[in-house]
Amino acid sequence: MKAGFPSLARRGFVVPTRLKAAAYESASTTGARAKSWRASSAGPNAAAAQNLPLLRSRARDAIRNDPWAKTAIARLVSNTIGNGIQAHPQHPNDAVRKMQKQLWEDSCEEIDADDLFDMAGVQTLAARAFFSDGEVLVRRQFRSPSEGLAVPMQIRLLEGDLLPMEKNEIVPGGGEIVNGVEFNSDGRRVAYHLLQRHPGEYGRASTANMQTVRVPADEIAHVFLALRPGQVRGVPELSTVLLRLKSLDNFDDAVLFRQEVSNLFAGFVTKPPAEPGLMGDPVTGGEMQYDVDGFSPVVSLEPGSMQELAPGEDVKFAEPPGAGTDYGPFMRQQLMAAAASVGMPYEVMTGDLRDVSDRVLRVILNEFRRSIEQIQWNVFIHQFCRKVWRWWVDACALSGAMPMADYYRRRRDYLRVRWVPQGWPYIHPVQDVTAKRMEIRSGLASRTGAVLSRGDDPEQVDQENAADLARERRLGIRYDTLDPVDGAGGLSNGDDE
Repeated sequence: MKAGFPSLARRGFVVPTRLKAAAYESASTTGARAKSWRASSAGPNAAAAQNLPLLRSRARDAIRNDPWAKTAIARLVSNTIGNGIQAHPQHPNDAVRKMQKQLWEDSCEEIDADDLFDMAGVQTLAARAFFSDGEVLVRRQFRSPSEGLAVPMQIRLLEGDLLPMEKNEIVPGGGEIVNGVEFNSDGRRVAYHLLQRHPGEYGRASTANMQTVRVPADEIAHVFLALRPGQVRGVPELSTVLLRLKSLDNFDDAVLFRQEVSNLFAGFVTKPPAEPGLMGDPVTGGEMQYDVDGFSPVVSLEPGSMQELAPGEDVKFAEPPGAGTDYGPFMRQQLMAAAASVGMPYEVMTGDLRDVSDRVLRVILNEFRRSIEQIQWNVFIHQFCRKVWRWWVDACALSGAMPMADYYRRRRDYLRVRWVPQGWPYIHPVQDVTAKRMEIRSGLASRTGAVLSRGDDPEQVDQENAADLARERRLGIRYDTLDPVDGAGGLSNGDDE
């Protein structure tokens, strides 16, 4: 404040504390709760560069050794991928669409460059790497026509370790490399700088293996969930709960070890004060046997045995302490926090359905499915499936795997595809099917949409139903599943006969 205009405090006024405090309690730097809170102001990429390698290593260790971490990742993968996210071509020409579908099904069997999985298996492995490491790289690889593939193209999954975090440079032309990803002057991804070998494998100290190779961005699909605008790399799903899971595992092991030690002693033999001159074991008459400490006689117990005691001796059976009345509620509360951190209901992660009614379970699963569908559509379908489909269609055109004379003029028609994740199973089959049938009959939903929501192909379902009806007529049998269409264009009803 300028000289000549003293502050209120200098004039002797007492300024209320609220006028000096932060407008938000969370922004306060005073008080017992807030003064020790040290928050990082690092940007989205600076924060990842400092912590990602260690986070990734600890997440993998937890998945290997902690049963709850392993279960959480397994549940996320199974619900996100299931038996695979299916592609349904949407080309306006029926013949082209049918040809695309058949060729895609053939390619799915041989699309893995490592020849370990089909397309659904590759999606599963990619999802596991995405949830455990926070990201996964997919690289396109063209093959020779002599290899006999339906379409000479395959994909290979790469871990995020091959994209070095310490690769940060300024490149000519106004671009830059951030955490291994190269951007041009417009901020678009143009290349990925990949290591030639995994840094955690043997021989990683070799200079040649630690050198990077520049791979164009159109050859790579980088699958990760950006939590902040401008974020370049993904973080593991277990990042917020790793420390809690480690402490919880140590606590659980301590309780288990205490129970194990306390149950080693079945009972204790008490004796009266020793009499002078008494030698040997009064029971067997032989030499007294002592334990390793030199003074505790050992009495072994066997099933069905009878132990004879000397006069004045008594046996008191051990009463080992239990795990504690608060052990169950404490573990439940901690596991609820762990499940919440990965966006999963406690009941799904643990399988504990005590005191959960059918209606409550439906609400829980609906919310969980909504979050899973968000990952399916915003991450896997957009970043993984969409790019693999574009690669595959381009490979079909370049290799001549299918006639596409107008490809360069009508490329978008060939790229049109509908991705369908696996459908959710019914919670209450009778009620769910009845509700779906009422939606279709009232026009609130289409039969095609209902079939797609189950993860099935509507055209294939129609063909199978038509084949079933034709076989029924040929064999002279009748079921009440479908009513055949009569010659007048109406539906025949068995009740009108």
